[in-house]
Amino acid sequence: MLLPTVIMGFLALILLVLGSLKGDNTQMAGMKIGMKMILEILPLLIFAFLVAGMVQVLIPAEMISRWVGKEAGMRGIIVGTLTGAIAPGGPYVSLPIAAALMKSGAGVGTMIAFITGWSLWAINRLPMEIGLLGWKFAAVRLLSTFFFPPIAGMIAQFFFGGIKW
Repeated sequence: MLLPTVIMGFLALILLVLGSLKGDNTQMAGMKIGMKMILEILPLLIFAFLVAGMVQVLIPAEMISRWVGKEAGMRGIIVGTLTGAIAPGGPYVSLPIAAALMKSGAGVGTMIAFITGWSLWAINRLPMEIGLLGWKFAAVRLLSTFFFPPIAGMIAQFFFGGIKW
């Protein structure tokens, strides 16, 4: 986590300098917007990391290994895909949960399927998608992305230790 933090800090510093060079207090407006976003998202982050921590201590390692571990093979990839598809919230919720599951023994392929299912299928977004873009659009999007989460999981599992069929 150190390198991404350093890179993000460096990027923030460069942008603050660029904003101050404009001479119209752009950097202050940007910092105010950033602080507002922090205050809006911080409670969600706290709860997401709490959930991620509790997942690590409450779900027995043998259960994680059996259902979503490397040994779970295709069953784990399918479970990861479906769980990702119904996972609530944005990246502030899903990514800490995926990280916690990986630390508890979940397979890389399963977690790739989880993240891909979460980002491509996103069942929780369907009502808004259908309302704004129509059911045909939503159906075509789901059909055109249907096979990607399991395939992504299988590819990752292949590169990180083979697939158990």
